[in-house]
Amino acid sequence: MPTRLITAFGGCLLGVFTLPGFAQTNFTQEIDAIFSHIKADDPGCTVGVAQDGQWIHKTGYGLANMELHVPLDGSHLHRMASVSKQFTAMSVLLLADEGKINLDVDIHDYLPKLKPYEAKVTITAMLGHVAGMGDYDLVAGSYEGPKAENAIDLKSAAGGDFRLGNEDYLSIDEFYAVVAQLPLAQAPNEGFLYSNIAYFLLSMLVEEVSGETLREYADRRIFKPLGMQNTFFSDDPVEIVVNRADGYKRNDAGEYVIDMTNLFWVGDGGLHTNLDDMLIWDRHFYEPKLGNDPKELMALMNSPSSPHEDDGRLYANGQFVSTKQGLTLFEHSGGWLGTSTYYARIPNKHRSLMMMCNDASLDVSALAKESLKRLLGSSTHSQ
Repeated sequence: MPTRLITAFGGCLLGVFTLPGFAQTNFTQEIDAIFSHIKADDPGCTVGVAQDGQWIHKTGYGLANMELHVPLDGSHLHRMASVSKQFTAMSVLLLADEGKINLDVDIHDYLPKLKPYEAKVTITAMLGHVAGMGDYDLVAGSYEGPKAENAIDLKSAAGGDFRLGNEDYLSIDEFYAVVAQLPLAQAPNEGFLYSNIAYFLLSMLVEEVSGETLREYADRRIFKPLGMQNTFFSDDPVEIVVNRADGYKRNDAGEYVIDMTNLFWVGDGGLHTNLDDMLIWDRHFYEPKLGNDPKELMALMNSPSSPHEDDGRLYANGQFVSTKQGLTLFEHSGGWLGTSTYYARIPNKHRSLMMMCNDASLDVSALAKESLKRLLGSSTHSQ
């Protein structure tokens, strides 16, 4: 779902889990301090910091469910929003690894339902956000860019503005039928243009080629082989998700209200997971197992899929790549109704940060920035 890093915070620590040999260090205390304003009765964040594939900090701050007063304890499943994109990208790369798709051919070769674009749009370009595809404003009546006259202004069942997220509802097939008629927002390979629509269409690519939904394919080819038992793409708006953290936000009066989506297309978002499964995924970057040649596939996964920068960063198959303090950083944030997420890897230090927040009012960007300072600058072994 759309990447957006949100606003405002509050504080209470509910429990820290550390491995033997890692006491309550200065490092742990510094991370706790960043989230110290979360109140015990407010929604909050699940936070994990890993070093060499093991937790050195794993905890929850605030509540997973306000109605039942269930604390976040580090085990809850969260909707990952745009952090989902790297799993969509891996699914696409696995199809290429199987010889079922060519990343450099036009997407229409696999999805002939799409509107003609008058230019070649490759799968690689879609993975790297340089396909020229737009975003949700193309279907919500707010697009003002080139070819705006060809955008689609969805209406609600009552004839008003379509409420994109938690009130109006479209099935995956219905949404695909709409998106298939959209024009490009700009010419392909002209520059970086972040596109959730491109990643949704990649989920349709997986379905068309494999004969399985993205949920089924990713489960069979990624999650089951790696042992990620609590991870799946949620494509059913009414299914029960056990141990899920509910989503909230503050209204104009500053009071919390439920903030949950009922749109369940996937690819751009939709992944549900928890910290322990994300740690398994994190380890896989260092000890790859998937594909015919796991090391080659992982090298491709981490290679920029376009030469165009966005705010000084390149994009590599669902991951932004940059350099901070001389260290390579792979990161991605996510934000959608009732959820804000962030996942960063620092391969040079074998260190990672995972944040899953269930309050869309939080300034996750600031929290991630402060947490990264500690990860980039500290040596947890020596503290």
